[in-house]
Amino acid sequence: MKPATEAEVVECLAAASGPLRIVGGGTRGIGGTRGEVLETGGLAGISLYEPGALTLVAGAGTPLAEVEAVLARAGQRLAFEVPDFRALLGRRGVSTLGGVVAANASGPRRVQAGACRDALIGVRFVDGAGLVVKNGGRVMKNVTGLDLVKLMAGSWGTLGVLTEVAFKLLPVPEASVTLRLPGLDDARAVAALAAALGTPYEVTGAAHWPGQGTYLRLEGFSGSVDYRAGRLAEVLAGFGAAERVDGVARWQAIRDVTAFAGCAGDVWRLSVKPSDAPGLVARSGAQAVLYDWGGGLVWLLMPEGADLRAALGGFSGHATLVRAAAETHARLATFQPEAPPVAAITAALRARFDPRGILNPGLM
Repeated sequence: MKPATEAEVVECLAAASGPLRIVGGGTRGIGGTRGEVLETGGLAGISLYEPGALTLVAGAGTPLAEVEAVLARAGQRLAFEVPDFRALLGRRGVSTLGGVVAANASGPRRVQAGACRDALIGVRFVDGAGLVVKNGGRVMKNVTGLDLVKLMAGSWGTLGVLTEVAFKLLPVPEASVTLRLPGLDDARAVAALAAALGTPYEVTGAAHWPGQGTYLRLEGFSGSVDYRAGRLAEVLAGFGAAERVDGVARWQAIRDVTAFAGCAGDVWRLSVKPSDAPGLVARSGAQAVLYDWGGGLVWLLMPEGADLRAALGGFSGHATLVRAAAETHARLATFQPEAPPVAAITAALRARFDPRGILNPGLM
């Protein structure tokens, strides 16, 4: 099924007699789901773009590349630096806005600009009962009641089929500078990233790539960026001499985790308190690792079939299995098991929005 309008989505869900597998462009899906495929790629098109108001509204099936091209012509961008995991996951296809929202896909700039959900200001979706739900709007404002905009971001199509999304935008910065600290071990690198993020110099990227270096990015007006980079280098002098490097290709590689693309092994994503990350990595048994978000996000390349959660034991955070064989996804579960109180809330939400249990069943 590939509905072209919201009304057709309603018809598809109302008529569904079994599980549905909700698919955008097929570039971000992780784990395994069952059921008849419902593609949202037909719900495409930018319905509103107001550069002066820094606002965009588009169908959930609108290709991300199309949106980025339109914004670039006006010197604007989505704030959260959308990652492209096609190489990492061995996928083809076209990334869509709805898929970005469903996965809450957010890149290195999250440390400063926030995640996808923080830029999302409105959604329309069809729930599992075939009812159209609208929440939010075209301007930033306080939300009363249940904030469905934030709820839908990262719900992976388990609560409803997105049909339209609205974003607040940001201007493209005039200049960018990347500083590199060489030779730091993981613990020292995470300490350096924390020190940098604790300054007033508005760091927009903070990553550690073992064997490559520890990277910090600053963006904005040229004069300001140059000044802030100099002051930040002074602050970090105790960690070594910071050198300025060409950052474009490096941040793209960090954003897309391209170092793991084509490598044998499973890929895990670990979300933890940055100060905990080096210790967890040390006992993980990982073959390779990449730290982003100041150490709060860690990508690990693990031996095929290895259970990262078992290797780590009890820890505060989430370990998500991103790339693995179907059998491994089925055996280990894609997403971190929820604590009983959280699981109860999740079950209640799904019962409300998908009472028949037909939307991406078994995914989360």
